[in-house]
Parts: sequence; C-alpha cells; structure tokens
Amino acid sequence: MAHFARINGLTHKVIKVTVSDQEWVDNQTNSDFWVQTSYNTRGGVHYQADGVTPSDDQSKALRKNFAGIGYTYDVNKDAFIPPKAHDSFVLNETKCIYEPPLTYPTDGLVYSWNETDYQADNTTGWEIDPTSS
Repeated sequence: MAHFARINGLTHKVIKVTVSDQEWVDNQTNSDFWVQTSYNTRGGVHYQADGVTPSDDQSKALRKNFAGIGYTYDVNKDAFIPPKAHDSFVLNETKCIYEPPLTYPTDGLVYSWNETDYQADNTTGWEIDPTSS
C-alpha cells in the first residue's frame, strides 16, 4: 500500500490523496491521473517516522513534498508544490516550496508573517506572534 494523489488532468491540481495499491490506481478510468506521493517527504528530504530526523536512504524522497489537496503537480519538475501562502513568497526551486522573501528571525521568539507590512515597505514582514505568549 502506498499514498497516491489524484491529479486533475487539466489544471494539474491535487484533488484527492488516498492510500491504495498500484493495481487499483491502474484500473481508474477518467481524465484525471494518479501519482504516487511519499508521506515522509517534504522540501525534497525524506524523514524517518519521527518527522524530524532525515532518513539514511534519501532515495525514498519522492516528488519533493507529500501531496495535499490544492497542491499543484509540476510534471517538468516531477514535484508536488503547495499553494502560495502570500503573494510575496517566492518558490524555492530546489525544495519546491514557497518561502518568505525575508529570513525568519533567529532570536528564539515566535513570529508570524504580516503581508501588509511587507507590501508597504519590503523590509519588514515578520511580527511577534501574539498567540505565542
């Protein structure tokens, strides 16, 4: 059994993720197509079951990210790309994830992205998350 993403044949958007076997996938008849996805892969790295420790065998890393509904399957990159969280975020072509244009602060506090502040001056965007106290 493995995870498979159902991809809309026109938009290449993921519309379903299911656990199945290859035979079941091969017997599906519609204009959509199915692509295997790895539950433990994100940002192009395969992780052990704890979700933190990278696996010793990185050949298990499959299609950059575990597929989710609303993700796009990029045929040329053979990768699942999550939706863009904010207009200012930029696609990291190696990891196939969108990242903020400013580095996350490393002072130990918890921050959230403020798109309005960033759009106003392109130098600020991280603000201390009020729910973290």
